[in-house]
Amino acid sequence: MNDTRIATTALIATYSPESHLLALVTSMSAQGIDVVVSDDASPCTADPVLRDCGLVSGVTVIRHDENEGIARGLNEGLRRARDFGCSWLLTSDQDSQFPVTYVADISEFAQSMGSLWEDSVRVGAVGAGIVINAGGSLKYPITQVGSASGPIAVTEEVIASGTLWNVGALLEVGGFDESLGLDAVDAAACLRLREAGYRIVVAPELHMEHQLGDSRSVQFLGRTVLATGHSGERRATMMRNRLRLAPAEFKQSPKHAFRTLRRVGFNALLGATVEGDRWKKIKGSMRGLGRST
Repeated sequence: MNDTRIATTALIATYSPESHLLALVTSMSAQGIDVVVSDDASPCTADPVLRDCGLVSGVTVIRHDENEGIARGLNEGLRRARDFGCSWLLTSDQDSQFPVTYVADISEFAQSMGSLWEDSVRVGAVGAGIVINAGGSLKYPITQVGSASGPIAVTEEVIASGTLWNVGALLEVGGFDESLGLDAVDAAACLRLREAGYRIVVAPELHMEHQLGDSRSVQFLGRTVLATGHSGERRATMMRNRLRLAPAEFKQSPKHAFRTLRRVGFNALLGATVEGDRWKKIKGSMRGLGRST
């Protein structure tokens, strides 16, 4: 396998990180890659954690004075990877956890995809097939795509955390959309990659842990479902951004677009019925509907 320090740069996006960020940063750096921490204008209470992260060998901490959302940090990682001549960018949220060999495993998997270019299967991003959440596991809808090298598992979009992005492909499609701020940034990047003819590949055996909002399992109409617990303001941006992407999603994959809007609608329903602060969440979803028009 190639040296992952040369092949991969890691970007960890943060806001008001807690002490466990240091363990994540240390673990990634120990796996032999360049690590960038981009902080989105955290208050001074985060100073000790971010200072300690900056003392870890191979780690660069970038602090911003104004909050602009995760996409700015992701693009900083993309530019860093480009400048370092890296083929891949690994992105992570501050609350995710990975096995100690995750960087090597996903990098090796991505490099094994190189032979697929000869089969005209261009890989834009690689995500872990098993995403463990406190409220249950996140499962991507998978399609098997055949190639001369054998079938590969593809999906329409993956979450940013734990995903390895093809640097050249992302640069080709303009990087991450900073106008979206925080929500659906990863979805928009996957959409752009798919529109450009790239595949979003899933590594079925790889696993990671990721906290999706303040999610928990709840009972709804006799079923156990996952409630994200997002605030009213977050629901406004989630609704707005997903509806903003919907026309292009329907053009690229009507099935995925319908599935996405159904999920967003169901999430809004849970916020209005079984979660706390219901009225704030209802108003947030309505604001998102209004802003999307």
